[in-house]
Amino acid sequence: MYKKVCKGIAILMIVILHMSCFSIDVMAEKATVNLSLQSKSAILMEADTGEVIYEENSHEKLPPASVTKVMTILLIYEAVADGKIKWDDKVTVSEHAASMGGSQVFLEPNEQQTVKDMTKCISVASANDAAVAMAEYIGGSENGFVDMMNNRAKELGMNDTTFVNACGLDVDGHVTSANDIAIMSRELIKNHSEVTEFTKTWMDTITHTTRKGESEFGLTNTNKLVKWYNGATGLKTGFTQKSMFCLSGTASRDGLDLVAVVMGAPDSTTRFREVMQLLDYGFANYTVLSGREEGSECGEVKVYKGKEDFVKAIVATKVKAPVKKGGEKQLNEEVILEEVMEAPIEQGGKIGEIIYSLDGKEVGRSDVVAGASVEKIKLFGMVGRLKGKWIA
Repeated sequence: MYKKVCKGIAILMIVILHMSCFSIDVMAEKATVNLSLQSKSAILMEADTGEVIYEENSHEKLPPASVTKVMTILLIYEAVADGKIKWDDKVTVSEHAASMGGSQVFLEPNEQQTVKDMTKCISVASANDAAVAMAEYIGGSENGFVDMMNNRAKELGMNDTTFVNACGLDVDGHVTSANDIAIMSRELIKNHSEVTEFTKTWMDTITHTTRKGESEFGLTNTNKLVKWYNGATGLKTGFTQKSMFCLSGTASRDGLDLVAVVMGAPDSTTRFREVMQLLDYGFANYTVLSGREEGSECGEVKVYKGKEDFVKAIVATKVKAPVKKGGEKQLNEEVILEEVMEAPIEQGGKIGEIIYSLDGKEVGRSDVVAGASVEKIKLFGMVGRLKGKWIA
């Protein structure tokens, strides 16, 4: 009897210990990291997928100051990509644009600068006058451009955002959130990576050409990350008395691209320190798993009524997925190709896709495209082909 009781107690102790361990594991799994930031709001986002790695009050609506210009720059690059404007177009500065206070490059009314130099002034020196001049050039007026900004924000799912101007000077109702800043920053660096030509520049110059003659004006980047942080690629600072110190910082290491945003930091040193703290956390704890290389072959598709019997299947884009470091992990892929396609087939046309998953959850997909064009075979060619098969 005593042995049975002891055995029962031992079993009970094992069960209790096991449940305790399970509880600890569950609590550890649910525990969240607290970086104890001083900024009013913050977010850390992986740029390829938009996955949020860390956030504090990330949807709080706050004035963004000159970080507003991320959207202004994005719309400039999109206008160039769409062929609406060109980099060497001359932009004439209006009285309104020249009157902007705050950070500026002291453009004069009727002075002309190229779209490229205006964009450099906005990206490097955070120039309000250049931002408004470009807004008027693209939108017809600053108000027209602001409508474009708000429409683009809605398209991107920036639901915390209302823009009132193109440069970020304090105006009632001009608000966004750390989350929304990260969204538009990601859109800019992911789809227009050439912006880093400017955002990584530490110092440069422009030439003022006015009635008084030519004069050189120096530009110094307001974003100290490009000097202080390994892998920094941009992006935009902001400060007004209402917004306090804001920063959208981007960086890339070993294929991992991150966007870190802080808003309402008490001083400039804190905003840079906390963005670097966010980036450090991301690079220390996350890595990237990659799918097949862009341009690589992943099979072939049979062609019906074509001059060629098969067309090679080519991966259109490389998929990347951020994962926490630790443990052996790999992406699972499912290649789905059309069984047969009828000619004609255009090179680059979609003929399938690759779906990538991790632990049973989809993390990305890529189109598979035709590696070459395949013309439709003519009747004479079809007869010749059939004749060849009969002889064989």
